[in-house]
This record gives sequence, C-alpha cells and structure tokens, in this order.
Amino acid sequence: MSFTTIVWFRQDLRIHDNPALEYAASRGAIIPIYILDDVTPGRWKMGGASRWWLHHSLHSLSNSLRAKGHQLHVFVGDPQRILNDLHQQINVDSIVWNRCYEPFSIERDRVIKESLTSAGVEVKSFNASLLFEPWTIRNQQGNFFKVFTPFWKHCLQKTVEPISRSENSLDLAITFAEALETSVQLEDLKLLPTYPNWAKGFDWNPGESNALQKLNEFFETAIIPYKEQRDYMDKSATSLLSPHLHFGEISPRLIFHRCQELLAIGQGDLTGVHHFLSELGWREFSYHLLYHFPELPSEPFRAEFNQFEWGNDQEGLKKWQQGKTGFPIIDAAMQELWQTGYMHNRARMIVASFLTKNLLIHWRHGADWFLDTLLDADLASNSASWQWVAGCGVDPAPYFRIFNPVTQGEKFDPDGTYVKKWVPVLQLLDAKYIHQPWSAPLSVLREAGVRLSHNYPEPMIDLKVTRNRALEVYAGIR
Repeated sequence: MSFTTIVWFRQDLRIHDNPALEYAASRGAIIPIYILDDVTPGRWKMGGASRWWLHHSLHSLSNSLRAKGHQLHVFVGDPQRILNDLHQQINVDSIVWNRCYEPFSIERDRVIKESLTSAGVEVKSFNASLLFEPWTIRNQQGNFFKVFTPFWKHCLQKTVEPISRSENSLDLAITFAEALETSVQLEDLKLLPTYPNWAKGFDWNPGESNALQKLNEFFETAIIPYKEQRDYMDKSATSLLSPHLHFGEISPRLIFHRCQELLAIGQGDLTGVHHFLSELGWREFSYHLLYHFPELPSEPFRAEFNQFEWGNDQEGLKKWQQGKTGFPIIDAAMQELWQTGYMHNRARMIVASFLTKNLLIHWRHGADWFLDTLLDADLASNSASWQWVAGCGVDPAPYFRIFNPVTQGEKFDPDGTYVKKWVPVLQLLDAKYIHQPWSAPLSVLREAGVRLSHNYPEPMIDLKVTRNRALEVYAGIR
C-alpha cells in the first residue's frame, strides 16, 4: 500500500541524511514544501543576510528535488493554517518534519502536531540538526550542563547515530505532481535585497552540493593544522561551513563521522581533528543551553546581571556597526561582516569584547546586529556566544578578560593582511603601525596616504581608561 506524505522542510535544506525525507520516501508519494513563517519568530525572525542565503538555498534544493522528479512547493504565512488547508485540499496520510529547537519553534510545532493529530493525520518529527537531542544530555545529578568541557566529554561517551540514506530512497518515491493552489514562486518570497543591493559582495555558493564540496576541501587542506591556524585572521584556515550547517545543507552527523574516520586511521598529529570536533560540540552546547534556558536570547543567564548598568552610547554603537572605531582590527572585522555576511571567529570575539566591555554597550545590541548581518545567524550560538563574551552567560569568559584590539591584531594578523584587505585606506601603512596608526610618525602616515580624522578615524576611546572602567564595573557585579 502506498501513502502520501508532506515533507515540511525547515532548517534541513538537503536531501542527504534527512530523516524526515527518508521516512516519507519509504512510504510512497511525497509532497515537499517550504513555508516562510515570519510571524512565529517575532523579534527573532530572519535578518537580511539570512534571507539572502535562504533564497539561494531553496533554489538549490528545488533543483535537487526536480532532478529526482519532485517539485518543491513554497508557501508564505501561518504554518498551522497552511498545513491544515493542504490536509483538506489533498489526500494526505502523514505530515513529517525535522525538529527545530528555538523556543518559538518548539511551541509552534507542538500546537500544529496536536491539531493535525486530532484531525486524523499521522505526524512525525525527527532529529536532523544535532548530534544529540538537548533533553537527552544530563549530568550525574540529572540536570543540564552549564560548563562546556564536562558537557562535551559526556557527549563523546555517547553513540552518534549513523547517517540516513534518504538520497537513495528518494529515487524510489512516487512523484506527486498535482498543483497546490496556494503555493507561490520562490521570487514571491522577496528574500533578496532590491536597492541598494548590499549583498553584491557576497561571494558564497549556498546549497547542499557546495556544502559537501567545502567539507571535502577542508578535510583535504586545513583540518590537520586547524588548531594552530584557526585563530589567524590572515589565513584561510577555517571550514566556512557554519552557514551551510545553520540552514541544514549539511548534516552535523556527517561531519562527526568524517572526523571519526580520520581519528580511526590514527596517522600523524590529530589534535586539529579533535579541536574541530569540539567546535561542533560548542554548537551542540549552545542548543543545549537554549533548550533548557529559553530566555537565553534576551535575558542574562547569571541573574545578577539583571542589575548591570549598561551604557546607552548610540553614537558609539553606530561607529562600531559601521566599522569606524579607529581601531583597525575592529573596523576590518565589521567591514568583512557588512561586505561578505561573515566574520572570522577570532574577530567576533574581539569586536564583541570591545562593544560590551570597552564601550559597556548591552550585548543584546551586538547580538541583534549579528542576527541581521550574519549569513550563519543562529539564535542559539549567537546568544550563547555574546553572553559568554559579556560575562553574563554560563561558563563565561573571566570578567577581567578584555580583548585588546591592538595586541590581538598584532598576534593574529601580524602582517596586517586582514586589515589591509578590509580597510584599504591603510594598505600602504607599514606593518609596524598597521594596528595602531595613531602611533606612526606623521611622515609615515603621509607617505602611506593616511590622514587621521579625515580618511581614517582617530581611536574613538582610550583603551586603558575603558579597560579600567570595565574592570571596576565588572568587579562590582562579581
């Protein structure tokens, strides 16, 4: 007997290792759909950069499904209403999806599942986004983990499920070609910027096949020296997989098992592999925290920070957002973000420390900016990371750890390659002064074509003064 199943794609825009898709294809006819839901997330709806990626990712998924004889149907609006309408419009036996873990997604899916089940529809959900479900990881006291290291050690003692074979089983599924009345064209979602086209510099290739290619390239060239080189902003030493992971174009289980294959071979220095695996662990930890502390995006985990007196420096926030702080490594990072939709991870920590500690601006302002401008804007990782740097989250950075943008630049961009790429006005400045141009003799600045306060700003703050101020304020809350 053959059945008809709706597969609701969400943050799992792939065919390979897609449990919901595999289950549906094993039953018979499938109807692949995507629903753009901008209402349920509220203030956490996708930002502009993420919408750009989503457009191209859906286009890629649509082509992959079409190659196997299927059509991706796209909708916009309330998922509960749309799924109920589809159930009434066509003879559907089952509706399946892969789980999302944001608080608003969990509540929405619970309501939808109850509604459809009461209407006699089989509803199933699966895990396609994480190595482990957040509720399955508990410490010896039965509570959730609040420190990363014991969390990840516990995870590594558990078995990660093997990847599914949804791509193969999809070939056996019966094509369902009936037009769905309320579906729209991808262009109707209006996900791309119009004028001005701020995404014109986005040099990315969204989609499952490109994610798999990027994974292969990283394993061939960069994973072994990953631990030593990952922090250097002037090197191409990271995987650049985070946007692909966020949109589910690649499975974390696939990445995990590829790492385990390398470790099983056991040849050479494998610390880079272990370190890369731990980065996957940090992603898991962030979702673990978000699930058990749903207020993570808006409230400090450490309650004492509810009384913390953050500043209200709107002009300082604007300079930070625009990369006009007068500190080259900060400005380069913010320009990289604006022009590419991405920022090097070391740079993320530096700019976050500068905003929250040197400027004492609320971490939520930084988190909101990242959610709008990052292609890999992930509510769990973004919230956990900003709270970590600000010192108000679980397992936080020590309150006295304040990244100095000058010394960080000198250490992780020693020749100024990163700064010169993203702040071209400093291209001719000697590496000796590239991270603190205000210290260069006037003759050196003149020769390099740098005019402070004219074509490049003076430092907006005194690093020593603001560091001491932060230490005093943070010591008080401590």
